[in-house]
Amino acid sequence: MRATIDWPERVWLVRHGQSAGNVARDAAEAAGSSLIDIATRDADVPLSELGQRQSNALGAWFAAQPPAEQPDVILTSPFVRSQQTAAEVRDALGVHDPVCVDERLREREFGILDRYTHAGVKASFPDLDAQRTRVGKFYFRPPGGESWCDVILRLRSVVQVLRRDYPERRVLIVAHQVVVNCFRYLIEHLDEQQVLAIDREADVPNCGVTTYRADRSEERACLVLVSANREQPLAQTGTPVTCAPDTPAGPK
Repeated sequence: MRATIDWPERVWLVRHGQSAGNVARDAAEAAGSSLIDIATRDADVPLSELGQRQSNALGAWFAAQPPAEQPDVILTSPFVRSQQTAAEVRDALGVHDPVCVDERLREREFGILDRYTHAGVKASFPDLDAQRTRVGKFYFRPPGGESWCDVILRLRSVVQVLRRDYPERRVLIVAHQVVVNCFRYLIEHLDEQQVLAIDREADVPNCGVTTYRADRSEERACLVLVSANREQPLAQTGTPVTCAPDTPAGPK
């Protein structure tokens, strides 16, 4: 009996290209600074020059795929760096439909720790640093910010929308490192230890592609992982791969 189809045919999870914030964070960490030098709020941080090249390579890679393996729906975080990345893919594909901006796909909110490096957190918020180490990143919620569980909670409704509004469609989601990992937690039915093991193994590359396909072999269709964090869109054009985390450095 054919399984009920209430999942997209394909789902791609992609982290945005390298941002100016990623570059500033690396510079601050290397210098041992307490604060990351960013002139705008996090939501308005654009792609770096390299991030633009990475996004171009990503768009070209999708455009080179057979039509049946190209996205026909693009969802993105409202943050500028994600919208710029999504726009590059849309333009490369020649898609006329607008990219759908969904605030639930936004970066994890850092609250009081926003713009602080690991050294800055330890120096300015030693009690919070100790709590983060004790509780672990999955449950730790900085004042005014979010834990991974908070991100997962808002993404649960996005998964429901995928099943309700996009059955048998091919959906590209452009977002952020923690968002990609939290989607994996939901789609692959992981637990805390499993998703944190994935996080410890490697950071999500900028413009890295995680792919799922619908599996109708069971009584009810589901999504199965095809590949995770593929760097091929960049590697095949010789575009440098970057994978610095977005969040303040913390315990892996």
